[in-house]
Amino acid sequence: MSSDDKLTIETPEQTALEFTLAGIGSRGLAVAIDSLLQIAVLVVLGVIAGLVAYAGIFPRLGKQWVYAILIFAVFLLRFGYFAVFETIWNGRTPGKRWTHLRVIMDSGRPIDAQGAVLRNLIRIVDELPSLYVVGIVTSLISAQNKRVGDYLAGTVVIHEKNPQDSRALWERPETHLLATAQSPAISPAELELVEAFLERRDGFHEDVRRSMAHQIAERLRRGAAISNGTSQDPEEFLEALAERCRNGAHFR
Repeated sequence: MSSDDKLTIETPEQTALEFTLAGIGSRGLAVAIDSLLQIAVLVVLGVIAGLVAYAGIFPRLGKQWVYAILIFAVFLLRFGYFAVFETIWNGRTPGKRWTHLRVIMDSGRPIDAQGAVLRNLIRIVDELPSLYVVGIVTSLISAQNKRVGDYLAGTVVIHEKNPQDSRALWERPETHLLATAQSPAISPAELELVEAFLERRDGFHEDVRRSMAHQIAERLRRGAAISNGTSQDPEEFLEALAERCRNGAHFR
């Protein structure tokens, strides 16, 4: 469900995940940055095509073939730019990284390749008749600020805080937690919940982040029969728990 500029997702483990929805202004700025980058690449491609066509760098390559290749490259850049970046950068393009935005699925999970392709194939509709008029109108009447492509792919765009520590879980310093406990047994669904929180926590407000970490940690401590004394900090507990479960593959 959503309220004002918030999206709240109730997980099967009855833990609420809260995200701050991105508005038209921040999304427009991200698109502007991405468009400028695309234009810069197009200029470079145009210069290269001109040199090849008129300077005789590749004499066997006729001008028609040069233009055909250029048009194909423009098509790929125009329609593949957003989909490729959102797939390999986990829901972000250069513009979204600059403005601290990210695309996620309605369920709160990271966007997949299919979702990235779907939401960007329909971008041409959102741009009609020009300057994203359809997309802007759709976002204004949507409770979750969705454009047409978001409805098709089942995605939303959220704000992220400037990450203070963007290292992956396996790159973080090894914690001393759980040292006195046996390897806890949690379900795959619980592990997914923990890893989803660890991946998204930098985008939460501080009070929401602390509250969510506490809720998840307390639930898993009870389920794994771990005493509260084994962890001073809920987030460190969740980091250690996820690392231990991934390394040992201990599931119920």
